[in-house]
Amino acid sequence: MNKVRNDQKAEVFANFQYEGVLTGDCPYGSGHINDTFLLTFSLPGTGEKKIILQRMNSEIFTNPAELMENIQNVTSYLRERIIENGGDPERETLNVIPTVENKSYYVDSLGDYWRSYKFITGATSYDKVEKQEDFYQSAVSFGNFQRLLADYPAETLNETIKGFHDTRARLEVFKHAAAEDICGRRDSVQKEIQFVLEHEALANIFGDLQAKGEIPLRVTHNDTKLNNIMIDDVTGKGICVIDLDTVMPGLAMNDFGDSIRFGASTAAEDEQDLSKVSCDMELFDLYTKGFIQGCGGRLTEKEIRLMPVGAKVMTFECGMRFLTDYLQGDHYFRIHREKQNLDRCRTQFKLVQDMEAKWDIMQKIVQKYSRS
Repeated sequence: MNKVRNDQKAEVFANFQYEGVLTGDCPYGSGHINDTFLLTFSLPGTGEKKIILQRMNSEIFTNPAELMENIQNVTSYLRERIIENGGDPERETLNVIPTVENKSYYVDSLGDYWRSYKFITGATSYDKVEKQEDFYQSAVSFGNFQRLLADYPAETLNETIKGFHDTRARLEVFKHAAAEDICGRRDSVQKEIQFVLEHEALANIFGDLQAKGEIPLRVTHNDTKLNNIMIDDVTGKGICVIDLDTVMPGLAMNDFGDSIRFGASTAAEDEQDLSKVSCDMELFDLYTKGFIQGCGGRLTEKEIRLMPVGAKVMTFECGMRFLTDYLQGDHYFRIHREKQNLDRCRTQFKLVQDMEAKWDIMQKIVQKYSRS
């Protein structure tokens, strides 16, 4: 995306229902997809008010209108459930600020899409696990997200990224990339290609179960990283799930699994020394406990039993996507050095192997908390 112009921003400011006098405007956060700004407004007699303004990346999200329809509908539903439960809807869900035409987004004269949220005060999102309690709180929060939305008709949501966690379709894309070998890299990654083919059954597990009607479609977040949870600065409790761009119909096991893939790994995602890569069972235990607790009994017994499978499937899928991108010339995932996507692929496959070695432990942990 092109750099945001000052006159472009002035146009956008004038088209949202903001109160007060603008006194501050600065870039905000560590996200790489959307352009995010923190705005400060001075209100006569009541002090300051902070607002988040974002220019949405329409190259990644090709239908921002459908995306915002999802967010508007889900946050409105969450707001009602939070009020019913005696919570604070101003802090426990995102609150969309409407445009002057009462829409959830604004399209400027350059064709860019913008949206705005109330800023959640007194809370912080963390890019990495600094203490185990934060990881536990993220688990409770994502589980609570499942609980609050358990009765929402997931099939009515738009699919903002088609086939995002269709592992079977991802496998076919991988096979095509390996066969085409447009960069001449296939011969150097035969071991990794063989790993995918040996684990092909993983790509079909959830699709087959869905086809049989054995697992329900849920409202899922699909980017369940720690930094998508706001943690209260005073209580240390997770209070709000943010970054709802990828909220879509999906499977609870995938949301759980992606958290484990990213948060319970003992090494960086692109670690080159694979001896450092493993799935930390203490963190797996902690997250499982929090997620099941947060779900509050709204998952089926089968969904809970399949949570370790979700961890393995999501890790396998992500490794396969990194390998596919490496074979195709590193176009999707941003790289900062040569073979970074290949290193990312290898860490994911090492995690899958480590999960397989610890499979009995993982299943026993899930059984322990499913009974509590």
